[in-house]
Amino acid sequence: MASMLVALGGCATYHAQPVSARKSVAMFNGRSLESPGLRAFLEKNRVAAPMAGDAWNLKQLTLAAFYYQPALSEARARLLAAQADEITTGERPNPSISVTPSYDSGIPGNFSPWLVPVSFDWPIETAGKRGYRMAGARHLAEAARWNLVGTVWRVRSEVRTALLNLYAAGQTESLLARQQKAERKVVRMLEGQFAAGNASSFEVTQARIALDTTTIARQAAAGRYLQARVALAAALGVPLSALDGVRLSFDSLKNFPRRLTRPEVRRRALLERADVRSALADYAASQSELQLQIANQYPDIHLGPGYAWNNGNAGDSQWTLGATLTLPILNQNQGGIARARARRKLAAAHFLTVQTAAVSRIDSALAGYRSALKEVATTERLLKNLRRRLVSVRAQVKAGEVEPLALANAEVAFNAGLQNRLDALIKAQQALGLLEDAVQSPLTLSASRLRASETASTPK
Repeated sequence: MASMLVALGGCATYHAQPVSARKSVAMFNGRSLESPGLRAFLEKNRVAAPMAGDAWNLKQLTLAAFYYQPALSEARARLLAAQADEITTGERPNPSISVTPSYDSGIPGNFSPWLVPVSFDWPIETAGKRGYRMAGARHLAEAARWNLVGTVWRVRSEVRTALLNLYAAGQTESLLARQQKAERKVVRMLEGQFAAGNASSFEVTQARIALDTTTIARQAAAGRYLQARVALAAALGVPLSALDGVRLSFDSLKNFPRRLTRPEVRRRALLERADVRSALADYAASQSELQLQIANQYPDIHLGPGYAWNNGNAGDSQWTLGATLTLPILNQNQGGIARARARRKLAAAHFLTVQTAAVSRIDSALAGYRSALKEVATTERLLKNLRRRLVSVRAQVKAGEVEPLALANAEVAFNAGLQNRLDALIKAQQALGLLEDAVQSPLTLSASRLRASETASTPK
């Protein structure tokens, strides 16, 4: 009895943790990039937090998302649940005790009619079932960890994409404002020439159409900029107000590394991508499940010693020894084995599907990135020639050889070249982002960053 009380004293107790929609909204609205908890998280992971007035770069924003993003909190909780299953499957079944007092007044010569039988049940698993269960749970926990890693990459991708869209919209609006100014100059000159009888109404109308088209494009870019701010806040897991007054650095979006195009990076990605590793762990778990179901053909043993006590002269005490096992007569667990075999076959097919899709995605991303880099080089050459022509026309206007309208048109063409180059640069950065997501290389997101995402706790 004393040992039982000691055992019960070590039991866990329930503590309520209610979830309130009102409180969670208030907590979300209170999130900030200036949070002491976030800054401590950055320092813990050896990333300097921006000082007052400094810009946040992609690395710092990614860690902020690791700290705040609820999708990662959910993935971490799933991993903890899978790890808890490991503990559960490793536990041995507890023995049981049964006390069944009985009353028999018909025992001759016995002054007490009470009998107190006590029996025990001690289960013993056979055929290595516990080991197979533990192996299956371990593989499922590994799959959950790789699913967390996959979520990390998605979060990082969403942050990068939102930052790139914000940069693209801001730069586009700036270039279109410059183009508006140049096209207004063309319209004014053509209107003056039209008034003097040196230009047709058609030419004036065409210039006005071009100006209106640019104005509409600029308005659309301004709208995309606002949407990109919302998307960035969502990717970080913070309210939009958290970005008010925050400066952002886009320097990381101006480089085009070639290292991700190396063949060894591709080969490693086909073995180390999170979805590939997760599918492989799921297959290993299906193997363990099949082993368990095969082992379930063999019955477990239940040892049942017993003791009966009678407070009298007749019978006194009785000891019993017993063993119980299930007789595999009506079935030998054929259904469980067949189901486990089918699941293993499904897991194998799923693994091949995932790996084949990874091959296609990586090759497509590589081809897209290489093509985008060629387009960037072409727009650079075009812009160089447009700049030369602009300089030449400017000199001719200064010398009186051509009219100022030619210079205004050359400026419009040069600005269009700037926009073409920006579009090519953004396209190349988008292709680079797809390539980074496809290869999931440590060159992009180091092992220390992955560990940071796994160990981050949900902010209170």
